Formats: sequence, structure tokens, C-alpha cells
Amino acid sequence: MDIFSHIISVKNLFCAWKEFCRGKRNKPDVAQFEFNLEGNLFQLHNELVTKEYTHSPYVAFYVCDPKLRHIHKACVRDRVLHQALFRIIYPVFDRYFIHDSYSCRFNKGTHAAVNRFHDFSRKCSTNWRENVFILKCDIKKFFDSVDHHILFDLLYARINDADVLRLIKQIINSFEKEDNKALPLGNVTSQLFANIYLNELDQFVKRELKEKYYIRYCDDFVILSQDKDYLLRILTPIRKFLQNCLNLQLHEDKISIGKYNQGIDFLGYVSFPHFRVLRTKTKRRMMRKIKKEKEALNAGVIDAQSFESSLQSYFGILSHCNGYKIKESIIDILTSGLYN
Repeated sequence: MDIFSHIISVKNLFCAWKEFCRGKRNKPDVAQFEFNLEGNLFQLHNELVTKEYTHSPYVAFYVCDPKLRHIHKACVRDRVLHQALFRIIYPVFDRYFIHDSYSCRFNKGTHAAVNRFHDFSRKCSTNWRENVFILKCDIKKFFDSVDHHILFDLLYARINDADVLRLIKQIINSFEKEDNKALPLGNVTSQLFANIYLNELDQFVKRELKEKYYIRYCDDFVILSQDKDYLLRILTPIRKFLQNCLNLQLHEDKISIGKYNQGIDFLGYVSFPHFRVLRTKTKRRMMRKIKKEKEALNAGVIDAQSFESSLQSYFGILSHCNGYKIKESIIDILTSGLYN
């Protein structure tokens, strides 16, 4: 089908706007774009039809979430287009992803990954009767290391619409940190491109290494086995594949092998055979945020609805672990404002 016409259609652009603007309408640049919404979207549509569209420069800033990250934000018009592109090409690629890739995919996410991790641990340990070891790995500076040429080849393999490929290439080439490398952290398209790129690693681990118990979330992945020495051995073929096929490297300081019954820190939770708890750093960060938001509420900086929404998200996180004592600490903050 003509994918390009679906991407740039007025209907798709308006749908993309609705998805993009959720929770952002109070931002000045979003409010300004919405003030002349129809005019802006029709102008974007016309530029795409006439192939006069060009991607605007990014605005760079730092966020601490929890570590310091360098974010590059595109203008609203470009981000609406990113969303429009994502809406159409995501299903094209998602069908080729493995089941146990959980980052930035519909009906997936961190909690699904943590639950799957628990299920794998139970099966691999034969219902906790055997030791199970977990190899944890992290790819070094992944988003800064994505090779544009390799990414283009992966995209070309699944899309044969020249106009779509031209548009994708313009978006990818709109950002680089060194020669033809890097994806901006702020783009919704970067999340999809990251999964397309690392799907090659997923397929290698599943098809070549025949790993049954493998989970990846963005650039973090785990492999489970009853044999610790085996996990050490498979590091070599993984390193070679990443270097030779994707021009990536493992973060050597973040490679670890641990026993599940001793607790494994994965995606914000520390998992044990019969329970899981919130990671200590995550707990402390949550408490600091709640205290800060309560002070903002008392000062009138945020309204009660926003504060309640934040609290519900925190309680949602705690619903996936043994968090009774943390809930008590949150109640203490709400009633007394004190937390040590």
C-alpha cells in the first residue's frame, strides 16, 4: 500500500496531534501551536505533499532521570510528524520483533518485563529447586553509537516506499554527534529506531545462540541459565556480534552475573523467588519527589489534581512489589511533611 500517503494524510496528522499533545497542553510551545492548529497542520501537510518539508534544529537541555541525560527536543511541528510516522510504520516492524523485547511497545513495558523475568526464573530453576544465574548486560552509550548507515539498511529491508524512506532519512540525518552516528533521546521515532536496531541482537541471541530465557528492555538485557560458566562463555559471541554487525560495545563495567535467590536488580525492582521490592535508589528518588511536590502544592505552584495524579502513579509502581512500608512512609509525608 502507499504508506507515504497514509503518513502525511490530514486525518493521520490530526490523530498524531491528539496522541502527541496528551499531558503537554500547558507547555508554551504546544499551546502556541494549538492556537492555530488547523492552519499549522494543513501547512505541514502541504509541505509534505510538495516535498518542501525540512526538519528544524533541536533544542538541547539536560534532565536528571535519575542520571544526567542530554535531551534534544525537536519543535512541535516536527514532533507531530514524528508521531504521524510512528503511527503508520510501528506495526510494519513490530510484527518482526521477538516477544521478549519490552521497551516502547504496545502492551509491554517495565512491569510486563519484570513479571516475565520472574516467570523465566521460576521455569529455569525448575520451580526454585535449582540455582539459576542471571547475566545482566548494558550496551555502552547506545543512543550515541547508533550507526545511521546500518539503521538505513534495516529500514530499507522492510519499507519499499521511496518517499517514506526519504522522509525517514531526513529525520535520522537531522541529528548526529559524530559522523553519521547517534539518535536524539527526545524523539518518539528514536524509540522505534532503537528497537529496529537492537532487534538484530534479539534475533542473534534467539536464533543463533538458541537462548530460551532472554529479555531485553531498551539497551539492557538479561539471560538466565543454571550454568554460570556457560553465561561467561556466551559473552564472547555477543561481543563479536555487537561489534561486527551493529558497531556497538558492551558496557564492561555493567556486566554482572548473580543468583536469583540472592536478589537481582532489574528495571527498578530487586526480585527474589517469592517477592520483589523497590530498588533503594528508586525508593529514595520517589520520596524526594513526593516531598517536593507536596511543597509545590502548599505553595500553589501545582493544583491538587496534578498532585493526586502523581500519587496514583507512585502507588501504581508500588502495586507491583512488596511496598507496604513505603506506602506508610508516603502517608507520613502527606500527614506530617517529614521524611528522613
